[in-house]
Amino acid sequence: MTKFATFAAALGLTASSALAGGYVAPVVDVEPVVVEERPASTNAGLVVPALLLLGVIAAVASDDDDSPDATPGEED
Repeated sequence: MTKFATFAAALGLTASSALAGGYVAPVVDVEPVVVEERPASTNAGLVVPALLLLGVIAAVASDDDDSPDATPGEED
């Protein structure tokens, strides 16, 4: 029985010194997120000139000053 008591006392003393520091929260290292930017699309340089061209075409198509409504010499 004395061997059991000695073993229990030794085990109790060792366990209490192991927990003497208290709880320490684990440190989690977070890796930064790397976002790779894509290069600009090659079609982006064509959008503005295409819109300008469409605007010129629309302006020419809607211009009615060049063709008169009535033939010359006729009056309404």
